[in-house]
This record gives sequence, structure tokens and C-alpha cells, in this order.
Amino acid sequence: MASRIIIFDDNQERLSSVAMLLNLSGDFTCTGTFPNAVNLVADITASKPDLVLMDIDMPGMDGIEATRLVRKHFGALPVLIQTNFEDDERIFESLRAGANGYLLKKTSPERFLESLTEALEGGAPMTGSIAARVLRYFSAESTAKKDYHLTEREKHILSFLVKGYSYKLIASECRITYNTVNNHIRNIYDKLYVNSATEAVSLAIKERLV
Repeated sequence: MASRIIIFDDNQERLSSVAMLLNLSGDFTCTGTFPNAVNLVADITASKPDLVLMDIDMPGMDGIEATRLVRKHFGALPVLIQTNFEDDERIFESLRAGANGYLLKKTSPERFLESLTEALEGGAPMTGSIAARVLRYFSAESTAKKDYHLTEREKHILSFLVKGYSYKLIASECRITYNTVNNHIRNIYDKLYVNSATEAVSLAIKERLV
């Protein structure tokens, strides 16, 4: 069954083109397009999506505040932020708000669709240049860290989450099974006191854990 996607974006041309791409993909269907997030709670309730595509710059309410609302009212519903700009502060603000990933609008259609699948599988996809900025932020300067008692393997897997890898990709890179990845990630969540990949990535950024 095709996954249900809705789009918030004030650019009508982009709304139409992304909706068409989703509907032609075979794996996804667009069940709603909205030019702003003013009625976000009602729009999401009515369209029952599996994932939300969120423009970061919209009139009335920007995508970061809208993402906070999604987290408040819809729990773990995946949200992917889309933007034209690589602004460090807005990247981290989006992740802190609970976004599952951060994609540039110029991302190729193939990579864009892959990112939707990764987010639906629990990953945190990011455009390559965005992931590089996140990693630079990690290593910018060394500060005192709280000890979460992560093993080297857990740190390694957490670093892949930060890069936006899906569980399947992590399993392939580490040459372990998908179930083993799941077990490691559950242990990471327990040690970090978080409940999702988004929270784990956000905390890892804040605390510079990898």
C-alpha cells in the first residue's frame, strides 16, 4: 500500500510538482497540499498522513513552529523539512523542534523519494551538504560531556543516524543484521532517555556525543 504524504508549502508550483512526483512514484500518494500551516491540526487530522513534508518558510507560521505543533498533537508522525537555504541555525532549530530530516529543495527526485522511505523506516535523512554541516558542528570544539555510557558500537551507529542513514543502510555499513541494529538503537534510546531517532540526533548534536 502506498504511503500517504501531505505537503505544506506556499509555492503553488512546487506543491503541484511534488504532488505529481509522489503520485507517479508507485510507493507514495499525496493526500493533501496546503499553502500554509495556519490550520495544521485540522489539515493533518483530515488527511491522515504517514509523513509530512514541511516548507521552512511560510506566511503565518513557519515550518519550525509548525513542526513543534506536529510533535505536540501527533506524537511521532514523521516530518521532513524542505528549504532552499543551508542556514546552520535553522538546521539545528528544525532538529530541536522535532524534524526527522532536513532536505534542500534542489535534492534530486531519486534522492528525495529515498529520503521519504528512510524517514518512514525511522531514519533521519539529510541532504549531504546539510549532514556535513551537522558533523562540523559536532567537531567544532570540545566541551565537557555528560557520560551516557554508550559503547563504541553504539556511538558508531548513532553517528550513522546523524548522517541520515536508514536502519537498513546502517546494517549494511556495519555488516550486521537489521534486527541487531534495532537492538542497538533501542539500547541507545534507553541510555539517552529518548524515544525516537529525531530526539537521539537532536541530543547527539546538542551534547556532541559522536
